[in-house]
Amino acid sequence: MTGRTGLALAAAACLTAAGVTTTNAAAAQEQFIVVQSTTSTRNSGLYDHILPMFTEKTGIEVRVVAVGTGQAIRNAAHGDGDVLLVHARAAEERFVAQGHGIARFDVMFNDFVFVGPPADPAGVAGMTDAVAALAKIAAAEALFASRGDDSGTHQAELGLWKQTGVDVAAASGGWYRETGSGMGTTLNIGIGMGAYVMTDRATWISFGNKRTHRILVEGDPGLFNQYGIILVNPARHPNVKAALGQRFVDWILSRAGQAAIASFTIDGQQLFFPNAGRRPR
Repeated sequence: MTGRTGLALAAAACLTAAGVTTTNAAAAQEQFIVVQSTTSTRNSGLYDHILPMFTEKTGIEVRVVAVGTGQAIRNAAHGDGDVLLVHARAAEERFVAQGHGIARFDVMFNDFVFVGPPADPAGVAGMTDAVAALAKIAAAEALFASRGDDSGTHQAELGLWKQTGVDVAAASGGWYRETGSGMGTTLNIGIGMGAYVMTDRATWISFGNKRTHRILVEGDPGLFNQYGIILVNPARHPNVKAALGQRFVDWILSRAGQAAIASFTIDGQQLFFPNAGRRPR
């Protein structure tokens, strides 16, 4: 019996003992879990779309804490949450290796894009090489707004800057501006100052204040954006609702959960693409 299957059986036993049926949504206020997650998943509207389906099926309410991935991982490492759903694979794997999580599973993906003003002072429009585009932005000293918040997006951005050899820390406060904020706020600031911004595509599609900014750089395999899910380890954090949390993990990875993710669209555009595997990564 695998750890995930065993926990799922334990969850079912606990719920049966409590007299909860799989369709009893009224019990949601009595049974809930906390999911530490990212701003992109919440702000895009994904959770508003899929969580009612899960609650209707299980009677379990899901309360999402949406912060940058780095903060979400730190919160979960302190036991403040039952499930972690974020997008920074290396940090997620460390979280599991350090004993804070049971196992990591792929859930879904989308990609990052660079948006910028129509004037395009660095001349990057149409480029599909993200590292080369960043090098041109740096060479032109064109304004670039970074989240600067240790989020999954920020970590991915820094990884790309590292490949350029540009020291963005040295440029901080000049052409390189760190907002220390979430994706929506960073987009608002970047658009206001006419800066380039790296954003996940889902947030950009759902963002309502684009003005004249548009996607300028996309299509680089290096902009792939994978999301993972982890049950927080109850052996390390006894307050974790492992049985209920495992039911959420299992549902997200199930055909029903994956179909729910795939069915989330805005203006006919699919924002996240499910790719759950059955083995932990």
